[in-house]
Order: sequence, then structure tokens, then C-alpha cells
Amino acid sequence: MTPSHSASEPAVSARYAKLDAALGWLTELPAVVLLVAEIVILLAGVIARYGFDAPLTWTDELSTLVLIWLAMLGAVVALRRGTHMRLTLFASLLQPTALAWLQTLASGIVIVFLLMFIGPAYQHCMTQLMVTTPDLEISYAFQGAALAVGAALMLISAVCDVWRHATVRQVLGVAVLLLLVALGGWLLKPVFAGLGQYNLLIFFVVLLGFCVAIGVPIAFSFGIATIAYLALCTGKPLSIVAGRMDEGMSSLILLAVPLFVFLGGLIEMTGMARAMINFLLSLLGHVRGGLEYVLLGSIYLVSGISGSKAADMAAVAPALMKEMRERGARDADLVALLSASCAMSETIPPSLVLITMGSVTGVSIAALFKGGLLPALVGMVALSVVVFFQTRSTPSVQEKTEKQRPETRQTEKPRASRAEIARSFVIALPALALPFLIRTLVVEGVATATEVSTIGIVYAMLVGLFIYRRFDWRRVYPILVDTVALSGAILLIVGCATAMALALTQSGLSIRLVQAMTSIPGGKWGFMAVSVLAFIVLGSLLEGIPAIVLFGPMLFPVARIAGIDEVHYGMVIVFAMGLGLFAPPFGVGFYTACAIGRTAPERVIGRVWLHLGALLVALIVIAAVPWLSTGLVN
Repeated sequence: MTPSHSASEPAVSARYAKLDAALGWLTELPAVVLLVAEIVILLAGVIARYGFDAPLTWTDELSTLVLIWLAMLGAVVALRRGTHMRLTLFASLLQPTALAWLQTLASGIVIVFLLMFIGPAYQHCMTQLMVTTPDLEISYAFQGAALAVGAALMLISAVCDVWRHATVRQVLGVAVLLLLVALGGWLLKPVFAGLGQYNLLIFFVVLLGFCVAIGVPIAFSFGIATIAYLALCTGKPLSIVAGRMDEGMSSLILLAVPLFVFLGGLIEMTGMARAMINFLLSLLGHVRGGLEYVLLGSIYLVSGISGSKAADMAAVAPALMKEMRERGARDADLVALLSASCAMSETIPPSLVLITMGSVTGVSIAALFKGGLLPALVGMVALSVVVFFQTRSTPSVQEKTEKQRPETRQTEKPRASRAEIARSFVIALPALALPFLIRTLVVEGVATATEVSTIGIVYAMLVGLFIYRRFDWRRVYPILVDTVALSGAILLIVGCATAMALALTQSGLSIRLVQAMTSIPGGKWGFMAVSVLAFIVLGSLLEGIPAIVLFGPMLFPVARIAGIDEVHYGMVIVFAMGLGLFAPPFGVGFYTACAIGRTAPERVIGRVWLHLGALLVALIVIAAVPWLSTGLVN
């Protein structure tokens, strides 16, 4: 979009650009320092607990205070970078002029939410002024201040972004439109008071759906729907929004989010991911479709550690796809398999979706980690069947060459010798040990997910420095910045979704939802079928973490009433959300896979349905056979 400012406006725009650049330094560096401090604090706690058998009780308090500041500063960084989770499908269909107006409107809605939120955040901070933490006696106002400061910094960033990318006409037009909508809403307050439960449709279906559709980041879509509903339909103070966000974002379990994201960056940088891939190549690279199986196995091994499906795909796909293409594989099939493999791996620990689920529903994370391995294995077997038949119907490089030039004899990649396999295994062993170490320590109850993530970071650094010798110090800071941005985006969604869940609960929706779901024909199987369909849609539109935070606390009690094991139910809905996330036309993950595979989505859509169909069959099997989710738990 090229703004058409007047002659005097470039200087003003340049000043906003400088202000935005200064904001970058003001937020990125402190956020990185906080992330490093978080790692050090948690590492000190791990050493004290396991090394000296003398737990430090204050580490939980301090790390929680650091986390909320890290989350809010990370959310600012994500907003500046444009990396907050959002739906871009509809916006991508528009012409440039219409798209520019829509982007300005989306940014305007973000600004309106932040303007409405700063005051309540400050009030929440003041109410916490006299309350202190038990051990360190630090005022909780310090924690509450993070919300107000973060919102103010995001507001500055949003204003700078609008001024740099939008024309004066667009800014004024959107401002007038939003003012008219706000005035109309205020005048209609008596009408809203008489509508009762229909307000839920207006604010949490129409308004929320509209914001998501035009590309407003999901966290801010949740936030504006919640704060508008409370302001126009209830008499409750808006400070409860800040209070719920504070509570939702400062859970001890969520400490694992930034640490696992950073760990994923280290795994790629130190060459650990590449070592695992090379070992799998030595085992399977010589067979027809071997690289496709290697792709599935690699995703199974590394999935969930980075916290980002894009990072998982980027760590595995580029190295394999080049050789796959050279062997005659079609680009569309490769990207379809890449997309489906990431959908398959959503239940593999240490998935951030599983960690978040444990945080908001109270289900044991260790049990979820145990329960997630076999469902993903079922999905991998289903995709392997597809690969088997696809590669049998696709000519290999050797067959193509012999057909074109019979006198030329090319062969597939030769079978690796036992010595080569053993050598690649020894090289990959330190890398292979990490995912098994993480999962074993949590599953066996030796350490929490947060503690294990800290141990994993130290392990990856030592392996990169002294074994693979591929530790590039110049890449550490960019990885740290990427970590705080992704973590901030995730945790802000958790916070806003927690506030939205409170509004929905107090409106009485949760009670009616329980009544409706328990009356579904077919008992628990009918409830399970409806849940599968619902979470496929939610995974497509909202992604996993927002959907879990919003609906998990409501539906898990219903599942227990229906007689469904909570771990089994968790695996089914996470697998269903993964299916939706990577299903066109709405699934964001599908388009991410196309971007990483450098293939146009329209070329892949026709090829991905076979893979998704196989995963749907796997999902039905997982839902019908509870043992696949609970067999390793009991």
C-alpha cells in the first residue's frame, strides 16, 4: 500500500517512523533481558531443588512477575512486527485500495480497544498496590502495571503504524466511522439492556466474527468484543477485564511457553534438527518414498518443542524438499504432506496447546503428555499409508530417466551401509536424546514442564557448543527477539480469551452450553461427534490456543458428566483442531505450509484432501478407541 500523503506529510511520517524505531529498542531489548532473567531464575530454582535438595520458594513469585512483563513487552514487539495471530484469508482476496481501507479499519479497532483498556488496567494496578507477595513482599501493583504500560506502548505502536501506512483520508474516514459506531452503541445501551441473551450473538458472534474476518489480530478481537459487551450491556467495572487478563497470563504453567519457544530456536541453530534428519535419511532414504517417511518422522520428533508450527516446518522441510523434488516428487504433494504432518503432530508433547490446556482445565500436563503420543502415531500411520500408495503411482527418477534415455542407468539413493547408519546414529544421538528426555521427565513426574524446558535450554546450548560446534552467537539475539514476539502473541491471546471466557460465563452461556451438550442425542458419542465438528471449525478460525482457553473450561466439565475421560477428550479435540488449522480454505497452517514449500495454495488444495481424509479417519479411530489416549496414562 502506497500512501498518498501531501508534501508536508513525509516529514511527519518520518518522525513517526523514528518514534516507532525508538519504541523497538525500548521494548525489544528489555524483553530479551527479561527472557534471559527468566531462564536464569528458573535455572537457579532447578539447581537448588535437584542439586542441593533445597527448593527456593521465591523463584515462583519472581518468575511470575517477570512473565507478565515479558508477555506484554513481547505483545508490543509482535504488534510492531505484525506477527500477532490473525485471519488473512478474506483480506487477501481484496484489491489493493480496498485492502488499504480494511487494514486501516483493523488497526483502528486495535487502537479503540487499547484506549478503552488503559484506564481499567491502571485501576486494576491501583487496587493491587497494598497487596504483596508472600516471600519477596513485592507489591502486586508491579505485576498489574505491566498491563497498563504494555497497553500504552502498543497504542503508540499502533498509531505509528497507521500514520506510516495509511492516507489522511483513510485515517479520518475510519476515525469518523468508529466514532459513529461508538456513539451509536452508547445511545443503544437501553436497547441492549432489554435484549438479554441476544447480546451474546451481537457481541460474541457478529462483532467478534467481523473483527476476525477483517484481519484484526485474534487477541484484540477477543478484547474488543469483551470490553464492548461489558461496557454496553452490563454494569460491571471494566477493571475486571484487566484482572482476568492478569490472572490468565501469570499462570505458573505458562512459564514454559517462552522457554520452549526459545528451545526450538536453539535446536535449529545448533544443528540438532539436521542431525536427526540425517539419521532418518540413512535409514529410509534409499526406499521409494523414503524421504516422505523421513519428513513424517522428523516432524514427529521435533514437533511441539518450538511452540510454532512454522518453526517446525522451517526446521525440517527445506532440507528435505530439495532432494524430494530431485527424485520426482510433485511440489503439491510435498506441501500437502508437510501440512498434514503438522496437523498430525498437534498432540505430540511438549505441545504448547497441551500446556495451555492443562493450565485452563486443570488436567494433569504429565497425563496429557503421555496421552498425546499414540494419537499422533495413529495419524502418522494413516499418512504413511497415503504416502505408500502415492509413491507407488509416481514414477521415480530412475524410471523417468530410463524411459527417456534407456542407455542411461540412474539409481535411487544407494542404501546406507550399517557402518554409515551407525555413524549417523552416533552423531544424532545427542539430538535424539533431547525430545525423549523432555517427555520422559515430565511424563514420569520427575520435573514440571517449566523445569524441563529450562533443562532443555542448557542441554541444547552445551550440545551446540561442545558436540556439534555450531553455536552461532550472532543468531542468539534474533532468536531471543523472535521468542519474545511469539510468546507475547500467545500469552496476550490467553489473557484476552480468559477475560472473554469470564464474560461468557457470567452471562449464563456456560450453564446453557452444559444443558445443550448434555442433551445431545447419542449420549457421550453424540457429544464427542459434535465436539469434533466444533473444534475442527474452531481450529480453522481461531487456532488451537485461543479455542482451548475460550471453550476448554466450559466443555471439559461436560465431558466428565458425559463419562468421557478428560485425557481422551483432550486428545480428540486437539487432533480435531490440528485438522482444522491445516485445512483450506480457512486454516492458517495450510497457507504457512504453502509459503514454506514455495508453492501456490491453489496448486495444493486439490492434493491435500487425500491426506486430510486419512487424518479424519485417524481422528475417528482415536475418538472411538479411548485406550489410544489413555493406555500410556493408566
